Parts: sequence; structure tokens; C-alpha cells
Amino acid sequence: MKENHHRPRATEDRKLLQAAPYADTTFLETDAWRALRIIGEFVEGFDTLARLGPAVTVFGSARTLPDDPTYEAARQIGARLAEHGFTVITGGGPGIMEAANKGCQGAGGYSVGCSIELPHEQESNPYLDLEIRFRYFFVRKMMFVKYAQGFVIFPGGYGTLDELFESVTLVQTGKIEHFPIVLFGSSYWRGLLDWLADPAAREGKLDPADIRLLKVTDDPDEACDVLVESRIRRAEARTERNAGPRRGR
Repeated sequence: MKENHHRPRATEDRKLLQAAPYADTTFLETDAWRALRIIGEFVEGFDTLARLGPAVTVFGSARTLPDDPTYEAARQIGARLAEHGFTVITGGGPGIMEAANKGCQGAGGYSVGCSIELPHEQESNPYLDLEIRFRYFFVRKMMFVKYAQGFVIFPGGYGTLDELFESVTLVQTGKIEHFPIVLFGSSYWRGLLDWLADPAAREGKLDPADIRLLKVTDDPDEACDVLVESRIRRAEARTERNAGPRRGR
């Protein structure tokens, strides 16, 4: 019996990153055209998301099922963030993303999904007030970071780990302001944190203080409190900067 292999469709990311020249050399299949499309995708993202207000990005596995306890925790966090005036941003897909969007929308908040073109089509979840679709992962990741005042990261796979390490690297290097990165699910993240402490920190590959950039919790209320308190501190610091030094009489 002949096996039926379903070949993944060629996404724009895949076309951009392949090294071999294209068989179709028309202008619409050149990297020069793709550069213009990438610029257009940045412009669309900036224009669409610029007026969101305070927002938190929630990452986590698309494979998490509704009967998983972390799904309910993500739903609760989405609701609590909305109650505190945060927009909730996710990747727009199922699993943890769906749960956070569902909680946000159900609590009357503004629920945003930044979805991505994948080789195997992934449906968006039905709890989005705004969806913006991206062809390129790196453009989408920029939007996750640029319009968020904090991250909540649930258990997930390679994509979640990629988002975690990119965000903590940006904070650690000072590319973005020090805002909170909350890891939800201590038992899931314990092995990674232990590895960061030993061997990574012990061998001098990173500063032990950098591990403390990650806040770990199993409590939806605590996760939300971390983000709210950070927003208050940032607002106070901004007020002090705008006031400037007082002149003596």
C-alpha cells in the first residue's frame, strides 16, 4: 500500500529562508519583492496595534486542551487582566491562546490575536475582538514585544521557548524596559530554571541575577498582581521624569 505523504505548503517564511534559487524568477518571487512585503507587514502591524493602550502578551502551547488545569488558569488570568484594564494579546490560536482570549473577552476586555501563516493551517480561536495575520514570524514577534507591558508564559513547546528566551534576552540586554516576565506553572519550569542555575550560571555563562528576571507562580492572582504593580511603578517613574528637578527659590 502506497503511503500518502502530505507535503507542507510553502509559507512566505519558508520561501524567504530557503537558500536555493527559485524556479520561478518573476519579480513577485524575488527577495526584493519580499522586502517590500515585509515593510508593508510592519506598517500594517504598527498602524493596527498602536492605539491598544496597556497590554499583556500571553504565550503558551496551542496543544493545551480545555480540560487541562492550565487552560482554566489562562482563562482566569485573561479575565483578571481585562478587569485591570489590560488588553490581552496572544498568537490567536487554540490552547492557552484561546483560553486567555476567552477570559479577556468574557470579562469585557479587548482581546487581540496576532496569528501566523503556518505550513499546516491553524484556525484562529473564536474569542478575538481584533485579529491581525502575519506571514513572517519575526514581524509577528516584534508586535508581541512592542505593544506589551509584560508577558505571561504558560507551559509550551519550541515556539513558547523561543518567545520566552527572546523576551528575556531583550530585557537582559536593555533593549526593552525591565517589565515583568511571569512563568506560570512552577513544576513545568523547574527543570529549566535549575539548568539555568547549574550549569549555566555556575559556569559563568550568565549572571545569576538574570535568572531573577523570571517570576514564577502557580497563582493567577499573583501573576496579575505582578503585572499591575509593574504598571503602577512605570507610571510613577514616568511622572517623576516629566516633573523634572524642582528649582529652589
